Amino acid sequence: MTDMRDEKHLQGVTLLGCQGTAYPSDYNPGILETFDNMHPGREYAVTFECPEFTTLCPKTGQPDFGRIYISYIPRVRMVESKSLKLYLFSFRNHGDFHEDCVNIILNDLWELMDPRYLEVRGVFMPRGGISIHPFANRGDDEHQELVRTRLLQAFDFNSIPGKA
Repeated sequence: MTDMRDEKHLQGVTLLGCQGTAYPSDYNPGILETFDNMHPGREYAVTFECPEFTTLCPKTGQPDFGRIYISYIPRVRMVESKSLKLYLFSFRNHGDFHEDCVNIILNDLWELMDPRYLEVRGVFMPRGGISIHPFANRGDDEHQELVRTRLLQAFDFNSIPGKA
């Protein structure tokens, strides 16, 4: 049986379908919105790929470009994708290191959704001849084995998106 979403299920989703979208100029986790998971009894994965992530070096102010991959196993609440896009855009003028950005995103989404499992990976363009690929993850008590397994896999260079 398939349940259709109605207005009750979409309460709190205000950005989707809004024609007057305002793009944030500063880091803003308050822009994130959620909706109800219609399948809370089933474990499944949701993955977002954000190929145009931009932030600033906190020391030089120079722009840094990368891809952000977010995967999670939802519980009751799920992140709405347009609000996620605007949230990630809010890093555009934010000065932080790549590792910090990945951990900030992880913490904000964990607090927002309380998922079963969540991981965030950054694949940043080289600066000074070095690429940085930070990975952070977190899981509830039932997903600690997945947390350890995925963290170990993050050290496998073949698992990095875009690598052969």
